[in-house]
Amino acid sequence: MIKKLLLASFVATLLTACAELQQVISTMETDAPLTENEIAQGLKEALRVGSDSAASRLAMTNGYFKDEMVKILLPPEADVIVKNANKIPGGQKLIDDVVLGINRAAEDAAKEAGPVFYKAITAMTITDALNILKGGDNAATDYFKSKTYQSLFDLYSPKIKASIDKDLVAGYSAGNTWDSMTSNYNKVATSFVGELANLKPVDVELETYLTQKALDGLFLKLAGEEEKIRTDPMARVTDLLKRVFG
Repeated sequence: MIKKLLLASFVATLLTACAELQQVISTMETDAPLTENEIAQGLKEALRVGSDSAASRLAMTNGYFKDEMVKILLPPEADVIVKNANKIPGGQKLIDDVVLGINRAAEDAAKEAGPVFYKAITAMTITDALNILKGGDNAATDYFKSKTYQSLFDLYSPKIKASIDKDLVAGYSAGNTWDSMTSNYNKVATSFVGELANLKPVDVELETYLTQKALDGLFLKLAGEEEKIRTDPMARVTDLLKRVFG
């Protein structure tokens, strides 16, 4: 009986010691310096989390249209046209339809941004990761922009073009409505009277401008996700992110 009690006591002590040892090992592992490979994996994880969140939010219905920070409007050069649209029968509705269609096209394009981001994440080197970790607050976003901008432009541009080419009413699309409005305005702006009034012609390639604004919104949202991961512990949703950014 005494031997059994001694054996049970020994086993209990041994198990307690093992548990304490495991806890010490876990603490040592947590406190151990990060390897370059762990940093690279952590940064890739951060970019994956951030890009998923940014793109998915914009891809929702009204992701662009109802967010004043990223809503795509007509170029500032067209302000004089927009402000006077209500003087033309149905003019304001045409402007509203153009803006809605453009933002819907951007929301649609955002649904396909994921694979472009993933390709950049996969291609990230350890040197890239270290530079991002030691870089400024938007270092990860800047990395993404340098690696994905042209691919994203090529993704967004045809969707924006399709939107502005789509008939709105009576055979008129956003594109030809824009061309008509700017053409008529430019005739006035370049006339003798227009020059006296110091009017400036509107010379903007609509598709390019709108695509650039759509991407500005995407990278703005991505920068916001990066800031959260860098500064908000609650945004670090995995142990590796907590270690890298903690």
